[in-house]
Amino acid sequence: MQMASSKLTLLVFFFLFTSIAKSISSHPLKNPPTLDDIDKWCDTVPHPESCKYFMTHMPGMERPKEKTEFRRVTIEMALKRALTAHGHAWRWGKRCKSHRERAAWADCVRLYDHTVLQLNRTLQGLTGKKLKCSNFDAQTWLSTALTNLETCRLGAEDMKVTGVVWPHVSYNVSDLISNGLAINQGLMGGPSFAESDQMGEYPRWVSHEDRRLLEYSSSMAVSRAQFVVARDGSGQFRTVQSAINAAARSGINGRKVIYVKRGIYRESIYVNANGNDIMLVGDGTRSTVITSRKSVNGGYTTYSSATVGIDGLRFMARDITFRNTAGPQMGQAVALRSGSDLSVFYRCNFYGFQDTLFVHSQRQFYKSCNIFGTVDIIFGNAAVVFQDCNIYVRKPIMSQKNVITAQGRGDPNQNTGIVIQNCRIQAAGDLVPLLQSVSTYLGRPWQQYSRTIVMQTYLDQLIHPAGWLAWSGNDNLNTLYYAEFRNSGPGSNVRGRVNWPGYHIITNPSVASTFTVGTFIAGRAWLPSTGVPFDAGL
Repeated sequence: MQMASSKLTLLVFFFLFTSIAKSISSHPLKNPPTLDDIDKWCDTVPHPESCKYFMTHMPGMERPKEKTEFRRVTIEMALKRALTAHGHAWRWGKRCKSHRERAAWADCVRLYDHTVLQLNRTLQGLTGKKLKCSNFDAQTWLSTALTNLETCRLGAEDMKVTGVVWPHVSYNVSDLISNGLAINQGLMGGPSFAESDQMGEYPRWVSHEDRRLLEYSSSMAVSRAQFVVARDGSGQFRTVQSAINAAARSGINGRKVIYVKRGIYRESIYVNANGNDIMLVGDGTRSTVITSRKSVNGGYTTYSSATVGIDGLRFMARDITFRNTAGPQMGQAVALRSGSDLSVFYRCNFYGFQDTLFVHSQRQFYKSCNIFGTVDIIFGNAAVVFQDCNIYVRKPIMSQKNVITAQGRGDPNQNTGIVIQNCRIQAAGDLVPLLQSVSTYLGRPWQQYSRTIVMQTYLDQLIHPAGWLAWSGNDNLNTLYYAEFRNSGPGSNVRGRVNWPGYHIITNPSVASTFTVGTFIAGRAWLPSTGVPFDAGL
């Protein structure tokens, strides 16, 4: 956690967005809402009391005339409250008395930075003239803003200081964002997925040049590299982090390619929210390895335990291994955490035990990757598709059950979920002798509206006949959405599966198609330019 170097950035964010919030309400109030107006609009959202209170007490609120104006007003309220919470959280940090409080506080300050960014981005995209976004984009960014706050709360829970930290940063922001999600969902009219787009073989969100960098030979990508990392000193940089920092401040428009030469890089790296369009290219997953050993039992939150954390837009990586070697006894220990919108990982390896791959938020795509772990191997609240990947389940500690996914959708209007398509799920070598004594499940519901779909995937004999595992007791079994479609292999027999209301055996291809790359993550709009080969449909 590089708190000293981040203080100036956080202060800049605070003053920048405080000025933005002031500009939002600087226009004269022409049509203040009446109590009847407030009741009319606020009674339609999930958290009417928060809506009514802030529409009554927050200066600068105007009477909405239509639903789009009500959405704008709601997002403005959320942004203003997020700025207030951010400022209070920053000042409160001086009172942290223990390592645990400081660790949770540091996560919350960073996550509030990102929440303010997402809310401002949404507001500008929906109302600005220069920056335009679709309702689907807005749903993604609002989903991310809400996920950030939940991650803040869970970090305090990791450190067992929820009662100390969370009251100082809550500020009803979650309620207001949830209201914004519901309003925007209504404007989308239907499921919160992108409309399927049949134009072209790939999504449009990946440029032709990015497609070449990913799809063609590694030598082509290496030849394009503006930054070279080598432990032996043969490059411009000896550490990956120093190259990332240089790329982020380089002023280069478009893709910034960093070639990481063969070697084991023992460092924790972070791509911040200003580090957009960065691509890491390695010499192959056996040759280029980025590794660390942070863990929750070692004093970090799950969020900050990541060997690699990514928040910049449109991140790409190919031919690299990301690893956390904390070990199965150390609890949650993340190899990679991504909150990068429109990010792509191609031919990468992810090694860990519990909580290997944190697909935190935004739209993500993983192609031809290998993922190793034990408990909640893939977890988080992104809208993410894994295609043609291998998931290897390792030997857990005694009495543990292995779980492939723990999806974290906490609001029914978030357009998030984990989709595993055309993959293989099988036992790693150390688990093979223990298949009769260790149970492995496809997923468990981390949050109330957990959503995971496994389709057209080979399931080996390690999968328990029930398929899915309850989190604790029978919580969330009615509100989750778990589904399987046309899987194969000895673990794919659905006759013994759970009979939860939220579990589905999909038989209609048109239903399954809503969870494909083209629809679920609007892949045709951005993947073609990355160059990663993919299937947009079934």
